[in-house]
Amino acid sequence: MQPTVRVGEIIDYELSYSHDPSLNVIFPDSTAVYAPFEFVGKTYRPTRTQRGRSLDETVYHLRTFALDSVQQLTLPVTILRGLDTLTVPATAATVRLARTVAPVADGTVPVLRENTTLLPVKPAFNYPYWLAGLGGLTVVLTGVALGFGRRWQRRYQLYKLRKNHVYFLAQYARHVERFTLSRSLTNMERAITLWKNYLTTLENNVINSLTTREIVAHYQNDADVRLGLRLADRVIYGNQFTEDETETDLAFDLLRNFAQRRFELEQARVGNGSTGIKIEELKN
Repeated sequence: MQPTVRVGEIIDYELSYSHDPSLNVIFPDSTAVYAPFEFVGKTYRPTRTQRGRSLDETVYHLRTFALDSVQQLTLPVTILRGLDTLTVPATAATVRLARTVAPVADGTVPVLRENTTLLPVKPAFNYPYWLAGLGGLTVVLTGVALGFGRRWQRRYQLYKLRKNHVYFLAQYARHVERFTLSRSLTNMERAITLWKNYLTTLENNVINSLTTREIVAHYQNDADVRLGLRLADRVIYGNQFTEDETETDLAFDLLRNFAQRRFELEQARVGNGSTGIKIEELKN
């Protein structure tokens, strides 16, 4: 579509074919041979049919790096006829190469101009190095997690155990003090309920829903549990108050001491990392 072209400059080549509307016509695509040109892109126009003739047009965007003074291009059009094809070559198109450097005489050396000034280049993100660094960091973190993860987990579990135990002792002492001052059965019942709930959380059992007899059996007839709960039940359910506070104080002390022992067993189990050993086995 223009008479001359420079090296590397994009030039448009228009290919059109007028045919019968019943024909199936295929124009070249990017896989065709465009030598001595290179394919850059194309722009096609919809088929137009007027007075019994169809016209197909496509503009190809090409460029050349060949140094021939005159360059030609012929693109074929393919017509489909059932299982056969017919190739129709187009008329050769010619273009002249416009030189930007004057030709030199034989044997002479052209004068070259040196330009070593650095041009600014936009920094590019180095994906391979960043991905390699991220992979290395992942490996290191995985190794640290495998090497120290269990230790950190045990420390965190021990921290939670101690924190919950301190909270239990404070709340338990508060209920005992209120009972001592008011002699109210409600405060004593709250202390026993707190004791059951604490052991339920500590050992992941269900003793807060068991009866006194079932709790004693669960702890293998432990003397502190048996006597402490029996004294508490006699006060709460039997309403057998005495002026002497020895029995109630004994019940509170026995249950608190038992909770302390269970806490120490659980703390030893977590500290040793023996998650599969039961508390009863450690006690034995």
